[in-house]
Amino acid sequence: MSTPHNQANKGDFAKTVLFPGDPLRAKFIAEHFLTDVKQVNGVRNMLAFTGYYNGKKVSVMGSGMGMPSVGIYATELYNEYGVESIIRIGSAGSYQADCKLFDVVLAEGACTNSSWAHQYGLPGTFSAIASFDLLKKAYDKAQELKVRTHVGNILSSDIFYNDRPEVWKNWARMGVMAVEMETYALYSIAASLHKKALTILTISDSFIVSEETTAEQREKSFTDMMKIALEIAE
Repeated sequence: MSTPHNQANKGDFAKTVLFPGDPLRAKFIAEHFLTDVKQVNGVRNMLAFTGYYNGKKVSVMGSGMGMPSVGIYATELYNEYGVESIIRIGSAGSYQADCKLFDVVLAEGACTNSSWAHQYGLPGTFSAIASFDLLKKAYDKAQELKVRTHVGNILSSDIFYNDRPEVWKNWARMGVMAVEMETYALYSIAASLHKKALTILTISDSFIVSEETTAEQREKSFTDMMKIALEIAE
């Protein structure tokens, strides 16, 4: 069995898939954390691997950037490959002074400026929230590992280079912790298919102060969120 975007066969994916945006981050996790690893997808270089973490079968796959890309891969994993839980592990820009570089953010919910939820025909605004089961496990594991962690609301934006560069302050004023580009779609898809999803983010840059991580750091050094995700994989 395969799809236009995934050459994997039925049974190639574990029940839980870690979902970094960057396929090279997926490769890094597979090489440094998993044993008995098998590459199960390479279509469009969206690398996917399945292996074992402490005896537990786990998969990791790149999702690409933005909600359309995440939407394709998440839908196919849930619908075609029997995946039950997707844990996004990604980078985010901080909107709050206390969310500092390399801090971990657990996305309890996601706001958006996207029209993603229009497809569901709802007579209102859909609140995209995490699986509480995964969220609690991730928070408890972060405390156990003594990782500096924040829990709350994030923004999933369709826009990276915004024509109004100060608009982020409106979201920050509402307590939104950080911005990325994928979670609202992931949480919405999981809700519509009655599956589980959680986003774990590492702060890679800040809108408050001038600091940011390098591309290599984003690929290889965000290990706290990787360990949390691997530990809670079911």
